[in-house]
Amino acid sequence: MFLLALGSLGIVYGDIGTSPLYAFREAFEGHHLEVTPDGAIGASSLAFWALIVVITIKYLTLVMKADNKGEGGILALTSLLERSTLGRTTALLTGLGIFGTALLYGDGMITPAISVLSAVEGLGVATSALEPWLIEIAVVILAALFLIQKRGTAGIGRVFGPIMVVWFVTLAILGVDQIIRTPEILAALNPLKAVGFFTEYRWSGFWALGSIFLVVTGGEALYADMGHFGRGPIRLSWFSLVLPALTLNYFGQGALLLRDPSAIHSPFFLLGPSWATWPLAILATVATVIASQALISGAFSITTQAMRLDYLPRLKVVHTSASHIGQVYVPIVNWILMVACIGLVIGFRTSSRLAAAYGIAVTLTMVITTLLYMGVAVQRWGWSRAKAAAIGLPLLVIDLAFLGAQVVKIPNGGWFALAVGIGQFVLMTTWRKGRTVVAAEIRRGETPVADFVKELDRSPVARVPGTAAFLFKDAGATPPALLVNLAHNKVLHERVLLLSIDTTDAPYITPEEQVSITQVAPGIWQVEVCFGFIDDPDVPAVLSAIELDGRPLDISGITYFLGRETVVATPAETMSAWREQVFIMQNRTSASAARFFNLPASRVFEVGTTIEI
Repeated sequence: MFLLALGSLGIVYGDIGTSPLYAFREAFEGHHLEVTPDGAIGASSLAFWALIVVITIKYLTLVMKADNKGEGGILALTSLLERSTLGRTTALLTGLGIFGTALLYGDGMITPAISVLSAVEGLGVATSALEPWLIEIAVVILAALFLIQKRGTAGIGRVFGPIMVVWFVTLAILGVDQIIRTPEILAALNPLKAVGFFTEYRWSGFWALGSIFLVVTGGEALYADMGHFGRGPIRLSWFSLVLPALTLNYFGQGALLLRDPSAIHSPFFLLGPSWATWPLAILATVATVIASQALISGAFSITTQAMRLDYLPRLKVVHTSASHIGQVYVPIVNWILMVACIGLVIGFRTSSRLAAAYGIAVTLTMVITTLLYMGVAVQRWGWSRAKAAAIGLPLLVIDLAFLGAQVVKIPNGGWFALAVGIGQFVLMTTWRKGRTVVAAEIRRGETPVADFVKELDRSPVARVPGTAAFLFKDAGATPPALLVNLAHNKVLHERVLLLSIDTTDAPYITPEEQVSITQVAPGIWQVEVCFGFIDDPDVPAVLSAIELDGRPLDISGITYFLGRETVVATPAETMSAWREQVFIMQNRTSASAARFFNLPASRVFEVGTTIEI
């Protein structure tokens, strides 16, 4: 439990743990608010109660109970709904879940940029000599971060936890020092002081709520990374270290502002003595790199899950750890994120401007998570609608308040995160729709296995030594690659495996449930293999564990036959013309099934077919 809790500090809490670098500053300076005593206490109270309500109550107490066999995250939550059959409601909630997943890509671009840039700006507080070079330093750090991704997080991950312990302890010490000097800030524990913030600043205070929201931006990471550590360790690290450290630091910043309102230009780095500015800047930079790593790794995980649920085309995936399936590296996603992050740093140039773009995607995702939670409670747990509303609607009101406060950010940069989310949503739904259309076209020409076997009985063909595996998704249908091979070569192998591979909406499949074997004719077997959407789809590894006729299967002698479809657009109204072209482009860039299923390249034959849509 202790080791898992320590590990969760380095992965789960990086994002939320670095919010003290910029949240308070943006709440005041970002909205041109004058720092007053009531304002400082009110902001501290808002930060504290946001952590209690949004993180502690919503995520740690409620939402983390909605797991898919131990896995969390908005895509896992959506997959729970896909098993139900409530028509339009389920379709709407599923669509929202996919949109929420798409929004996380925008978050994955902005978080590393704002985190690293805000930490590097601490160097400017330490010495004015570096101010002209802050952008260049941030770009170098980001480039280095993305360039080392291919090495995996296994080695680096072992030091993440201890570093974050140092970070959170430092946050607490800095806060306690300021609270001792100005204990009046403890009045922020009263939730009425949070209400007083809006009384003090009126509508300007409501818009500032969009920046106060930055204190809880790591909430989705808690849920998404649940499968890596479990509820217990994540909760242990939150209550024992993270929540106390964040509370003390935010109260410490409030105490500093009570004494010196001018410190608002850099309240975090001014918490400590002048000699500590350099060590703080260095530690903050390391902490933000760790926070960025969590978001980047999350983008890789989301991509692999979406591929296996057929919301994205197959992409090259590199497994960077032999012992942890979840540690993956997706090159194309890595380079896209790198270009986007560096572009954001160069384009926005300060963390204050980036903060204007940050938050809208995360807030929308949190709103969607609450709606999905209510849907799962009714559909899966049998709650009454009244009970679901009684628990979910107060949380939804808070989420919508944060979202409303973010609207003002859209013209100032928030449009970027929305544009990324909408664009990714279009790509994901287009691929899903296109694959459905292609599957329907293939089924039209399918030959049932029973009919194929009867034809073999009527017209026997020569059998050659060896084992052939013909991959085709639909069990019970004859793989097109088998029909084409038979038509051209006039022979069948001694042993033929009709290999049907499916990915379920469960994260993992036990070995006992993974394989089903049925002999359909002498020397011909229907083999159905099932993977969870987080499982590594290693087909040879699965086949090595099965037996045919009481003997282990020798996978070294298997030849794999795959179908590869070339999609051509037609006037048929299966999809709109522009979506057809997008799908065709996606299909062309899709990685080979051989690589996706870890098949040995030297024993793979691909049989091409043309599909009109």
